Amino acid sequence: MHIDDTLSLLNANGGLMLASISAKRRRPLCCRPLPLLALICVTVFIGSAFFVTDCKEEKCRPSGSEPLPRGIVSSTSDLEMRPLWGAPAKKKLNTMNLLAMAVGMKQKESVNTIVKKFIGSNFVVMLFHYDGNVDDWGEFDWSPHVLHIAASRQTKWWFAKRFLHPDIVSEYSYIFLWDEDLGVQSFNVQRYLSVIKKEGLEISQPALDPDKSEVHHELTARQIGALVHRRINKILPGRKKCDGNSSEPPCTGWVEMMAPVFSRAAWRCAWYMIQGDRTRNIGIVDSDYVVHYGLPTLGGASGNKTEEASNQAAETGTSNSDKPDPRTEVRKQSITDLERFKNRWKKAVKDDDCWKDPFRQSSKNS
Repeated sequence: MHIDDTLSLLNANGGLMLASISAKRRRPLCCRPLPLLALICVTVFIGSAFFVTDCKEEKCRPSGSEPLPRGIVSSTSDLEMRPLWGAPAKKKLNTMNLLAMAVGMKQKESVNTIVKKFIGSNFVVMLFHYDGNVDDWGEFDWSPHVLHIAASRQTKWWFAKRFLHPDIVSEYSYIFLWDEDLGVQSFNVQRYLSVIKKEGLEISQPALDPDKSEVHHELTARQIGALVHRRINKILPGRKKCDGNSSEPPCTGWVEMMAPVFSRAAWRCAWYMIQGDRTRNIGIVDSDYVVHYGLPTLGGASGNKTEEASNQAAETGTSNSDKPDPRTEVRKQSITDLERFKNRWKKAVKDDDCWKDPFRQSSKNS
């Protein structure tokens, strides 16, 4: 019976009963008003407690699951492939990790080297095919054991936003979201995992070999002899000074997007575009490093003209300078998208009265 109905019955029936009983029977009740009042209060309190708890639990349920019994609802999943019949294979370890890469056939040898290094280290591997070509990857033995998702001319982040929802990858301790043009000869997967766990890095990347890589930012270059570094101490081009007091990029607190590694918690934040404490939990791992070749793939062909292309240009009287450079156009679009995101961020901060910048608050307290 609902608590409101119970109270109504108590009030109505109580009044009727008191009116119909004799004075002799009425006196004991009048002499004991406190126990009666206490009993009513306890009834209301207990009923309200159950009612409030029920409401809170209902609010926590995933949207759309209200018609289902609570025990049947599964709010998370994983990327494990299952057989069409029979029991699924048991996991070798309790902890699993995920490697996701945007790939094209032009870099298949590099991808093959990377995948073979990870797939034997308790990793689930997911390949995003930005050229739409899936079938030709069948030449590799590991191909049937990885997940393939194809969408032509889309970026790694487009795929990640749509196919790596935090509830789907919640079983994986770390998510490696890498480019395909990385040399991993000096990279040890298990040692890298050990380092980031020990150092408490929520977001990290392997350092870049400065002698062989295309290094765009000083922070990402390997520091020989170090295990991990979180900042740099030097004067950068443009007279930007980085020292022990620096608390912002490009001096500290960020990684480059060609080889980021996220913890489970960090990915949930990153997926929703939320920042955390950048100075402590973000770092570059020097003990295991990679080579970034900086090869143009998704943005089009490289700037070197082939002999066939040169002959064709001579015959038609055109040159590459008359055509838009895909790499330049991609960079222009990136700048445009960044400005749009900045405007979205400013508007979101302005419209959300409840939001407070946790990074700014931690800086003030330190």
